[in-house]
Amino acid sequence: MKRAGLVLEGGANRGVFTSGALDYLMEQDFYIPYVVGTSAGACNAVDYVSRQPLRTKNCTIITDKKKRYVTIKNTLKTGTLLDMDLIFEKYPNEIFPFDFDTFLNSDMQCEMVVTNCITGKAEYLSEHSSAKRMMDICRASCSMPLATKTVFVDGIPYVDGGVADSIPIIHSLKTGHQRNVIILTRNKGYRKHSSGKQDRLFELAYGKKYPKLVEVLEQRAKVYNKTLYYIDKWEKEGKVFVLRPKIEPVARLERDTQKLENFYQHGYDLMEEKFEEMKWFLNR
Repeated sequence: MKRAGLVLEGGANRGVFTSGALDYLMEQDFYIPYVVGTSAGACNAVDYVSRQPLRTKNCTIITDKKKRYVTIKNTLKTGTLLDMDLIFEKYPNEIFPFDFDTFLNSDMQCEMVVTNCITGKAEYLSEHSSAKRMMDICRASCSMPLATKTVFVDGIPYVDGGVADSIPIIHSLKTGHQRNVIILTRNKGYRKHSSGKQDRLFELAYGKKYPKLVEVLEQRAKVYNKTLYYIDKWEKEGKVFVLRPKIEPVARLERDTQKLENFYQHGYDLMEEKFEEMKWFLNR
């Protein structure tokens, strides 16, 4: 297990699939010592390390309108699509309390992927001393371009880690983790497509201030698809263990609670089904 890694893809509300899978692992008291997550994967990662089953699910499947993080009122007030203050301040401190003590005192290694706006490169940040800095890193990892504001950590501007490294398997391998469990939020065979219209919006929003960020945004689909090529190859060779949905994924900002519940349960059920196979893979 010292060489084991847990790699978590993002995907906003599609991350509820991952939370189902991790909730099953937590019920079995099964903790992989190294976890790295991007965007929604980072949120799942910190809740896994803090050993809080159902927390990510509760933060995603919102029935109380007052607790929703996608509202017209917030967009008109802040100019952003997502209420990040609600998600990363009120949620962990008031509404869905986060166990900072367990997280900060954990022996597990947890890295969250962020994209440096100045360099356009992925960075893998961790924090086990400051609760505020840890939550700021997680917020940065989830800050989708155009939909949210840039987040500063240690004076450096960051956006969503998925821009530069959506599935950080290469990083996990480079840091010595040779037995990797990868949880994806898209079906097998999915490939990302570039959008010229979206690229123009990125240029308008970030071109003058962060040209390197625009470059990596325009290459995102190519890099993502290349990573998936290697994951498929390594999966066939038995070098990685991959858990991915077999049903249609929910939308990125899905609000239908029943669809979200079903996708969560699908992740839980698949992990339960594959649990022994996964343990065999990690311990062979």
